[in-house]
Amino acid sequence: MSARYPLVAVYADESCLGNGKQGATPGGAGGLVEFQLRSSELVCRDFWISEPDTTNNRMALQSVIQAFSHLSAKGEKLSVVFTTDSRYLVDGMTQWVHGWARKQWRKADGKPVENLSLWHQAMSVVSKGGHEVEWRWVRGHAGHPQNEWANHLATTAAADQTQSPGLVESGFAAWMASLPSAVRKSGPPSPFPIAVSFAPARGLPAL
Repeated sequence: MSARYPLVAVYADESCLGNGKQGATPGGAGGLVEFQLRSSELVCRDFWISEPDTTNNRMALQSVIQAFSHLSAKGEKLSVVFTTDSRYLVDGMTQWVHGWARKQWRKADGKPVENLSLWHQAMSVVSKGGHEVEWRWVRGHAGHPQNEWANHLATTAAADQTQSPGLVESGFAAWMASLPSAVRKSGPPSPFPIAVSFAPARGLPAL
């Protein structure tokens, strides 16, 4: 299958300082957005968000909500390759939500789905924009350049409790240039997606 709309690549990550521990656990989510102009020039933008007391899974869902809210601002349908190291997010968007919807938003054990309001927000912002999405998983902290940058944005947002004013000029290129060669263990950044290789997931269930 090929992309039906203009291609966009999103690399997102989440962070929660002290995840699973007692007390407040500040968190953040961040992302790198890439799109190509007709001249083939690659344009990069960043976004990030924070919460004072949260979890990794909640911030993974926030990365979707924030990314697609920004992408939908101009009302254009897009073919989005969304890359994350969150299995919770990828498996949820490609598999679990369909089963949950059939079971009135309960899990296989009959218990209510956790973070349901955020799942609904994430699904809604994707569906309302009319976007088609390929959800990709990448191993975290394995040297993937764009994922490492998204992790940097997320952890910084969590520590500083800041939020970007929309999509802003990306610092990815400067950050990459500043890294010692020994740190760049996985080579150059991933290339921009190819339209003919785009493999969107099936549409999300209605809410």
